[in-house]
Amino acid sequence: MFELETTLLVLLIITLLAAFGFEFVNGFHDTANAVATVIYTNSLPPVPAVVWSGFCNMMGVMLGGVGVAMGIVELLPPDLQIGLGAKEGVLMVMALLTSAILWNLGTWYYGIPCSSSHTLIGSIVGVGLAYSMLPNQAFGSGVNWGKAGEIGLSLLISPLIGFTLSALLLIITKKIIKNPDLYREPQKGKRPPTWIRVVLFLTCTGVSFAHGNNDGQKGVGLVMLILIFSLPTIYAINLESENYKKLPALVQTIEGGIKDAQVAIPPTQIAILNNSIANLKNLLVDNNKENTKLLRVEISNIVKALKSAKNQTTDLKVAGEQIQSTIHYSPFWVVLAISLCLGMGTMIGYKRIVVTIGEKIGKTHMTYSQGAAAELIAAGTIALSSAYSVPVSTTQVLSSGVAGTMLANDGKQNLQMGTIRSIFLAWVLTFPVTVVISGVCFFLYRFLFL
Repeated sequence: MFELETTLLVLLIITLLAAFGFEFVNGFHDTANAVATVIYTNSLPPVPAVVWSGFCNMMGVMLGGVGVAMGIVELLPPDLQIGLGAKEGVLMVMALLTSAILWNLGTWYYGIPCSSSHTLIGSIVGVGLAYSMLPNQAFGSGVNWGKAGEIGLSLLISPLIGFTLSALLLIITKKIIKNPDLYREPQKGKRPPTWIRVVLFLTCTGVSFAHGNNDGQKGVGLVMLILIFSLPTIYAINLESENYKKLPALVQTIEGGIKDAQVAIPPTQIAILNNSIANLKNLLVDNNKENTKLLRVEISNIVKALKSAKNQTTDLKVAGEQIQSTIHYSPFWVVLAISLCLGMGTMIGYKRIVVTIGEKIGKTHMTYSQGAAAELIAAGTIALSSAYSVPVSTTQVLSSGVAGTMLANDGKQNLQMGTIRSIFLAWVLTFPVTVVISGVCFFLYRFLFL
């Protein structure tokens, strides 16, 4: 059993509830994008639509793995994670969650499709920068800039992909399918033809599942950060896994594999790799559960170095994947809790965003073909990003996709530039605003609780 001081226990409970709250807010903030087309086009009544979307979101989380979740965890460098005390680490996560929830609720209230992913990344960078401003810290050292750059690039490119491919898909569809029913605006209270309803139902299903698969993992990553900070001896490494029990053998395989003449590792990484292997072997000999944070750091360094290696043997690749699995994991209860929060959040608060997506991006209302094109591209883009363990924004991809179809349908004059400006302004402001809010909250919480 483990014991926590009262203040830390209270902060841990509050922060876990905030993480679950963030995912709940994410549900009704982002998933409105998935149900917007089926509700707006009368393909499904609102209640069945949001219930089905919520279920698909839950399944997406349950079956999504942890690649994206670990990308969230790794935004804060391993050295920072071991350098923080349990209480300070929990306060850091509480600060970034405060920022993310406030911004999400504000943009939802005004019906602006704003990215929860963008919000979360900005909040994490904000607390990392704030920590690096403390005495004896190098400015900027609290953020894994390599991972931040990778995620930032995906958040920048994915809306452009959504906009371009959705427009192209609509143009191609109009040339191939001549059925005029597909290009009409929905009539109030009148359902579209059955085949159109089926298409829109399938695209809604795809976006909902992909959203859970990608965005749900972000909630899993947040909870894992909290657990790693507060209970590292239990959660920093998967102590129950078979690969943890095989660590000495895996280290030996890696040590032998990197000596192969064909394996090419950059000089800077080979030095880090050799040092981390030596440290890891010593920690394994010590066999002290209090060293789990240190074990996590050394395994992270080894995995990073191996990813830079070329011409790896099969044995070395397998050993690298197995050693990574000891830190890239999440307990089932975390995945289940996040899936429930995201699913339940989906079932409320959808109306504001639905109206924006359906009526306010274009001067003409969204047609069946536009909704299907935007959702099909969004589902594919998000699913592909999840496969490569990269977080993207459902909101940005889908809303830009709808804008792309409006442009392809009637040209620039069909876009409501006021709405486009609001969405763009929210997109531009999200990162700096959440950086500032989370940084201020971090200093405030340190003052109050440390």
